[in-house]
Amino acid sequence: MKRRLFLKGAALAGVAGAATSAAFPTPALSQGRLQWRMVTTWPKNFPGLGVGAERLAKRINDMSDGRLTVRVFAAGELVPALQALDAVIQGSAEMSHGAAYYWQGKNRGLSFFTGVPYGMTSRELAAWVRFMGGQQIWDEIYDKFGVKGFLSGDTGTQAGGWFRKELTGVADIKGLKFRTPGLGGQTWEKLGATVVNLAAGEIFQALQSGALDAAEFVGPYNDLALGFHQIAKNYYFPSFIEPGLATEAVVNKSKFAALPKDLQAIVENACQAEYDHTASDFYANDPVALKTLVEKHGVKALQFPEEILKAGADAAKEVITAVRNSDDPLTKKTAESFVASLEILRTRTRGTDSPFLVAREKYFKL
Repeated sequence: MKRRLFLKGAALAGVAGAATSAAFPTPALSQGRLQWRMVTTWPKNFPGLGVGAERLAKRINDMSDGRLTVRVFAAGELVPALQALDAVIQGSAEMSHGAAYYWQGKNRGLSFFTGVPYGMTSRELAAWVRFMGGQQIWDEIYDKFGVKGFLSGDTGTQAGGWFRKELTGVADIKGLKFRTPGLGGQTWEKLGATVVNLAAGEIFQALQSGALDAAEFVGPYNDLALGFHQIAKNYYFPSFIEPGLATEAVVNKSKFAALPKDLQAIVENACQAEYDHTASDFYANDPVALKTLVEKHGVKALQFPEEILKAGADAAKEVITAVRNSDDPLTKKTAESFVASLEILRTRTRGTDSPFLVAREKYFKL
């Protein structure tokens, strides 16, 4: 997919940021039918994540037989990308689609519901949220803002990022201007990088202008579309800061509570279905996109040096320990629940999944 196809809408973000909900149809009940607005952090027509938001809206529309329709606004069409959650809090949209760690400034605990350095894989994260108390803690955090979050997309383990120069060790990171968010961004800062968070539609221009030396977003499927290979050729795998990233759908809590019970169930189940569907989308398309990047665009797929992996793990421990020692009770509660659940869940991953994958690589070829 050409960058211009989906960045056309994102390029309007600067002027669209001044737009208000008055410029768009307001939700209205008519003969028992309700329309919601979903604002997203993704460019228009964006593979995987943006398309996933559109697909989520269609699921809700179809499952409710039109009783609840969701109109999707890409980043910049109604509000700028990183104001999506505020739009739901303030009532100018009923729903948003993004990533919880974008809002860590509201509560650091929110980062745990997206991706944690050296933390949970996507399957582990879903287990924590759905069966080990994660959703209840997430609800406690978002209750303070009058919203409710649902897991709505799964990218799996992400790529580590794009770098202009090859990395030989930690010394190469010092002073590097790097786009990456959340607790992972704080981990890279401890390694010496200067970290910023930018929305997807802003990263390419920052790389092109030299405002960034390196950037990570998701993985080959998204990154090919964003065009990062035009600027940097050194592509590192895997990400040690986003081992199982989840996106979120957030709804205005009072609007959600006002829905009939069956429509509430439709919203919740549509989000869960899309979480799993998005995972399949990325698993199917990431290897195809990586093949294109390597064979057609001269990208080098590399692995981080062991020195960086170890230093990253040490830095991640410091970051997570600091959050566990937070003075904010909810932040501390989130971190403690995450860590305790990870210690249980990793026993299955270590004892079952990992040995199988090692054996398959070693012994099984067709």
